[in-house]
Amino acid sequence: MKPDELRVKLVDCLGGQFPEPGPLNPKTREMIQKDGYRIESLTYEAEPGDPVPALLLVPDGVNKNSAAPAVAIWHQHAGQWHLGKSEPAGLDGAEMHHTGVALAKEGFVVLCPDALCFEERQDPEKKLKGGNYERYEFLRYVVNGKSMAWKNTLDMRRAVDFLTERPEVDSENIGCYGHSMGSTHTWLVGPHEPRLKALVGNCCLPTYSAIHDAKLLHCFPNFVPGWLEYGDTPEMAGLIAPRALHLNLGETDRGSPIEHARDGIRRIEKMYEAAGAADQFSFFIEPETGHVLSEDMWGRTLSFFKKHLA
Repeated sequence: MKPDELRVKLVDCLGGQFPEPGPLNPKTREMIQKDGYRIESLTYEAEPGDPVPALLLVPDGVNKNSAAPAVAIWHQHAGQWHLGKSEPAGLDGAEMHHTGVALAKEGFVVLCPDALCFEERQDPEKKLKGGNYERYEFLRYVVNGKSMAWKNTLDMRRAVDFLTERPEVDSENIGCYGHSMGSTHTWLVGPHEPRLKALVGNCCLPTYSAIHDAKLLHCFPNFVPGWLEYGDTPEMAGLIAPRALHLNLGETDRGSPIEHARDGIRRIEKMYEAAGAADQFSFFIEPETGHVLSEDMWGRTLSFFKKHLA
């Protein structure tokens, strides 16, 4: 099946066509000046009446007269529903994942939004907490013929809409990065968002074959109903071709059993080769390393963005 045909099947499996984007209706809530950059706390609408809370990091000296490339960061899961955008923005969580701050200090504009069910997007009625609310939302989308992955993809495309409308952003040079669930989000949105020029996923390529062999309980965005008829998770990632994609993996990461992941990498390579873009796909498997963002992984991530986002 040709990539364009496969992409159509993927949209069908996710839950059908995405709605035409409406007004973003952005609202700034707070400005926080940091050393070398500022943080804007804001919201924009993914769908009418569905505001996405986000943090925008803008380096000092970057403005409409001196625009900069931008990176959207999709946060991790880790069963930490109280954390979302605040971790990559450096306001909470593990210092290892303060990646938005690191990129802002390198001159990138950075957008850190909350995924559905995390931080400010938990149950607004406070009837369900943590994983129970996430399970509820997953099932709510399923019975409506869609998937959590469909909603996550829609929200991420709106994040790109938001970045393209910011005067400080060089809209021809936008990328995205994610660790763990954020990595899943990276290869989920990539096939549907041509404005993303460079994409990095860190520590998450759990193939369905690995999930079934090891009986892994992964986060809900990994599961796209009916997709096994056409491929596995690597076939989703491969649809990002010919745009630049880099994946980091830990050799001992139990969430992405390495032999299955290696096979997935080979399949992605073949799709990039078929697209005439073999040099646009790269990967790094760090020996004796688990589910982390190591110094070497981050170094490769930063080098990748500096190379591909002018």
